[in-house]
Amino acid sequence: MTPRQRKAKNSYERERRRLHRLHAFEYAARAKGFTAIGGVDEVGRGPLAGPVVAACVVAAEPLFIKGLNDSKRVPAERRIEIAEEIRARAIASAIGVADVAEIDRLNIFWASVLAMERAIAALPRAPEYLITDAVRIRSFAGPQEPLVRGDARCAVVAAASILAKVYRDALLVALDREEPRYGFAAHKGYATPEHLAALQRFGPCVHHRAGFARVRDLQLTLRLDG
Repeated sequence: MTPRQRKAKNSYERERRRLHRLHAFEYAARAKGFTAIGGVDEVGRGPLAGPVVAACVVAAEPLFIKGLNDSKRVPAERRIEIAEEIRARAIASAIGVADVAEIDRLNIFWASVLAMERAIAALPRAPEYLITDAVRIRSFAGPQEPLVRGDARCAVVAAASILAKVYRDALLVALDREEPRYGFAAHKGYATPEHLAALQRFGPCVHHRAGFARVRDLQLTLRLDG
């Protein structure tokens, strides 16, 4: 075996072991007799603009997709490829969205829960067992397992985080075409220096979360200065 072949084999074995660890919670659920295992997660709690988006993925067998991980750890171009594989292998998947008005009315935590509830409700097939990213979904009647850092520890939750991230990123690119002054396509609503500079220059728009401190304080400052 050449050094290159040995390196490739070692890399393959590391990824195989990692994916087995990532499916451990699903293996445990299937050992209890459950078949359709769901994972739910949200993205977009931290940004100053745009909706919060959740996804739910239901799998009847291990997804075992190379590179599957918490969406924050996967490069953007690879997320899109993995999302296609998830949709092909899952028995059901769906998206749920809570908009800016709902975030401002409910607060970001409860808006995130609402988005997750909507994703679950939109599924063409409900999961028998649900694994969440540390949140208990009270509207889900079946057994569930809130898992701290679930998007980094459980395959179906990681898959949900990727679908939600890909969907939300596309939404922010669309918002950028509608309102190009803020650069939403680049920063996806997060508080980057470029976004904060645009906010300081133009003030918030309808896509900004008025209840978030940085947006609210800036709005008050602009009104006082004006």
